[in-house]
Amino acid sequence: MLLVLSEDHKEHLALLTKVAPSVVAEFGRIALELLKRGTSTKMYEGAARKLGVPVESVQHGIEGLMFLMTESSKHMISEVDFLDSILSLDFGEEVDQILLKVSEIFERESSALLYLLDLVVSQFLLQLYQEHQSQIRTTLHWLPDKLQTYYNLEWRLDVQLASRSVHQQVVPMVTLHVSLMKGCNSLSSRVLQTDPGTLLHIISTLEAALETMKTSHARRILRNI
Repeated sequence: MLLVLSEDHKEHLALLTKVAPSVVAEFGRIALELLKRGTSTKMYEGAARKLGVPVESVQHGIEGLMFLMTESSKHMISEVDFLDSILSLDFGEEVDQILLKVSEIFERESSALLYLLDLVVSQFLLQLYQEHQSQIRTTLHWLPDKLQTYYNLEWRLDVQLASRSVHQQVVPMVTLHVSLMKGCNSLSSRVLQTDPGTLLHIISTLEAALETMKTSHARRILRNI
């Protein structure tokens, strides 16, 4: 799965392409602190003084990094998908060529892929993502969330064998009880009902969509959105 970065997010992350990897790592530390404790103007001002750039630029850079890390961790995207997702950021011509090469040879030369990944991971955002993915997911789990998430699913197959007008018939129906979680302790449920044919069609359509997302054509389209 690839992340689709909006023009605003790309603009916010632009500062990270102009500083040393050690500064990116420091921004990552600040982003993790802010994720756990909330916004801190003092942190932004301190980082801005060290870099000699406007506070607003630092704030946008850190917030953009927070979005990149949280969305990547939330969806648990792979190393190659992470690199493909940040191809739209300008890390310089040499690094761009390395990242493009990684994308091109992924399915053919795994050993070469690992070698090229080592060159990139030591300097850029992939290392930050990999080191803190578990911590970010744990933090996100305890943060209040406006969106409901999947918690549990129970199902039952009912079959109607007869009715007043038709004494012999077979009418199957699948009943689904879906439990959803909002935040840490708020549970709600939904009861859905459909026939097996429709359910199989929905499943096959979703599976086809997931397979399409893995194709090179889809990856190229998402990379340029």
